[in-house]
Amino acid sequence: MQNLLALDIGKIFSDLWNSMGLSQGGWQNYVMLAISLVLMFLAIVKKFEPMLLLPIAFGMFLINLPGAEKVLWGTYPEGAEQIYDNVEPTSRGLLWYIYYGVDKVIYPPLIFLGIGAMTDFGPLIANPKSMLIGAGAQLGVFVALFGAILLGFSGAESAAIAIIGGADGPTALYVAKKLAENLVPAIAIAAYSYMALIPVIQKPLMKLLTTKKERMIRMKPLRQVSKVEKILFPIVVTLVVGLLLPTAVPLLGMLMLGNLFRESGVVERLSSQAQNGLMNTITIFLGIAVGSKAKGDIFLTPQTLYILLIGVVAFVCGTIGGILTAKIMCKVTKGQINPLIGSAGVSAVPMAARISEDVGREYDPSNHLLMHAMGPNVAGVIGSALAAGILLAIPW
Repeated sequence: MQNLLALDIGKIFSDLWNSMGLSQGGWQNYVMLAISLVLMFLAIVKKFEPMLLLPIAFGMFLINLPGAEKVLWGTYPEGAEQIYDNVEPTSRGLLWYIYYGVDKVIYPPLIFLGIGAMTDFGPLIANPKSMLIGAGAQLGVFVALFGAILLGFSGAESAAIAIIGGADGPTALYVAKKLAENLVPAIAIAAYSYMALIPVIQKPLMKLLTTKKERMIRMKPLRQVSKVEKILFPIVVTLVVGLLLPTAVPLLGMLMLGNLFRESGVVERLSSQAQNGLMNTITIFLGIAVGSKAKGDIFLTPQTLYILLIGVVAFVCGTIGGILTAKIMCKVTKGQINPLIGSAGVSAVPMAARISEDVGREYDPSNHLLMHAMGPNVAGVIGSALAAGILLAIPW
């Protein structure tokens, strides 16, 4: 009893208060918590690519809970409190282990493996001209590159930011980790957020840049692609790219390996695992890892706002580039190409292709553009990986 009386009650309550999240953090934490709630709303209620947006938003929510950072990430030596410092923590939290796959650039190639296993390259093989639309949609990459340089970013940082214009989250993350690690959080959030907001960004542009007559164009059915062609395609593409641009092989090689699993017909278990179990697991880890880097006091800076602005402008320009390329092809072929498939030239597969289908059916419910749009969409994936390889090969 005497020991209890001897306790400093004031100190106990003071220590208890100091351990609470309410006594820690700043206004930035609460702004980011509000932003994360908005993103969760968009994912759950509006269904804006919830498989991407929901884990990102919740990762952002977790890391901005005042006082949670040290528990989730671990503690660091004095003077290295920031989680962005390249310093080994004295203790490791859950998020440190989850982020390891980003830090060692493991997750992006594995995502590409899953995408390859899920994707039918048949529409691209049947209509190789789709590559032109995918190339046109890379306009966003160049807009982002020069925009970042004009805003004062270094060459390497500008190259990392540029890939946002391709609307390819894994590629943007891969390049950012290689060229500008300090910008990984902002670039990753921008790339994945704009991918999730494709319906909001692309539909108005598609309607603005095309006429009603163009939107109602019916395209001829694609030719049947043989199994031999589908098996040879990933092998030949990997060989050519490997010989010409080795820096693109980690991403493009995994994409083609996944597709070879799918098309070979002899490793159904591996193909199924890449499409489902592996893809879902990596998506969860990658989403949480990306969101957990969006800590308020570091994320809410002018530099981050510049990157978000560059990202949305680049994504808009990428969409415009794809649509305008498709419009030119429509004129050249005398109306055989529906320009709506041009928006699918960005590499957000298959999201962008679905938007082409949706807008086309608004004007003609019996007009199906999905398979035609998958050609440019797949070309966009390949194009963004090649663009990443080129940017990585330049000695910035």
